[in-house]
Amino acid sequence: DCERCHLIRRLKMTRKRRRMSTEKTDVAVHETSLKKRPKWTNKQRVLIFCSRGITHRPRHLLNDLRALLPHSKTDTKLDRKDQLFVVNEVCEMKNCNKCIFLEMRKKQDPYMWIAETPHGPSVKFLVENIHTMDELKLTGNCLKGSRAVLSFDKTFDELPHYSLLKELFTQVFSTPCYHPKSKPFIDHVFNFSIADNRIWFRNYQIVEEDMSLVEIGPRLVLNLIRIFEGSFGGPCLYENPHYSSPNEHRRLLRRQAGMKYRNRVDARTFLAVRKGKMELPEDEVEQVFQQQA
Repeated sequence: DCERCHLIRRLKMTRKRRRMSTEKTDVAVHETSLKKRPKWTNKQRVLIFCSRGITHRPRHLLNDLRALLPHSKTDTKLDRKDQLFVVNEVCEMKNCNKCIFLEMRKKQDPYMWIAETPHGPSVKFLVENIHTMDELKLTGNCLKGSRAVLSFDKTFDELPHYSLLKELFTQVFSTPCYHPKSKPFIDHVFNFSIADNRIWFRNYQIVEEDMSLVEIGPRLVLNLIRIFEGSFGGPCLYENPHYSSPNEHRRLLRRQAGMKYRNRVDARTFLAVRKGKMELPEDEVEQVFQQQA
């Protein structure tokens, strides 16, 4: 009986040692995998949402931007009665430090805010020539969640306000490395070019065979209005002297249409005056053969 108890005790000790060695091996493998796993250090998160009252085209544009930026988050529409500084609180609740906010005026003028919350700076744009991916139906395509290369016009390095916009676009539109929702591929390019005092945004696919570019979409043009020091407000750092509001543009179009009508009326009056001055003098022999004998 003593030998039997001794054998049972030895078997239990052996099983315990095996179990402990297995647990140590698992812990060592887990630590090794953690060391080999790349770290996600860039914690940029972008909140993309809008205010109530936007039309279908800007709403589809926001859906395209959310699909292109895997590090983005969304939220419900903001009430139009709320002040813009409420967006900072929404970003804080969503744990986001960047924001793309779209608002609509008169149901026809979309304005885009790109800001770094909560300390700024922030930029206000008028969005023109919006064309979504579903509308364009281009042949380009890219993997959802893949990272993009950012390409900037050389003009961004020549002027200080464009340099600030370049840094802001880089932090907002570049997907952080090793982001959990991103794919480890780079297969498209975000292009920012300047023409006619506006910023033109294009998205291109990189074709692996010949490294050519095929457009994917969407398309939009950003007309810079102002750059503010704070987030959605504060002192104005830069105001675009070339900016003309949509109301002013529509007023000029109405004035041009009114000038066309005024020119037509003036031409009609001038023609009547000319006809009055073109009366021929009375001819003395005109009634000779019409006299009765």
